[in-house]
Amino acid sequence: MEEIAQVYARALFESAMERGELDEIQQQLSVWSDELGNNKNLQTFFFSPRFSSAEKKDAVRRIIDGGNERFINFLELLAERHRLPVTFRIRRAFDELWREEHKMLPVELTSAVELDEGLVGSIGERIEERTGRRIELTSRVDPDIIGGLVLRVGNKVLDASVHGRLERLRKQIARAA
Repeated sequence: MEEIAQVYARALFESAMERGELDEIQQQLSVWSDELGNNKNLQTFFFSPRFSSAEKKDAVRRIIDGGNERFINFLELLAERHRLPVTFRIRRAFDELWREEHKMLPVELTSAVELDEGLVGSIGERIEERTGRRIELTSRVDPDIIGGLVLRVGNKVLDASVHGRLERLRKQIARAA
């Protein structure tokens, strides 16, 4: 399924790039997949084999009235090929391509307590300077890390938390025993 999603996402991405509609398509794909994910009735209709491709294509046209024509055609193609259940994976793959094109880097900062906005902003600025990319910074609180920080930059993790240190110490002791 993941490979199918990659193929469809790449095709949609390249088509949007060629026509200068990348941001518009990304936004409409986000809205579509969010609505589909939050509405069980839509999922039942679009994912069910009980409804024909023609019915699903007609519903797509009516739901996305005034949307980007190429995006609507893309969704109709998914409906025709019974691939609408792959929508969420397509979105993830498309968003990765979109972030790469815009040189965006997802960054998640986790701390045991709420951090000052200035400190979070400062950390974000340093990461931007060192990576040369714009970042999407999210900050969250997880009391389970006890203290310190866990910084996730793209697919890399820097664990400077007390919980992480204790876990590494536990593993060292277990190996030594």
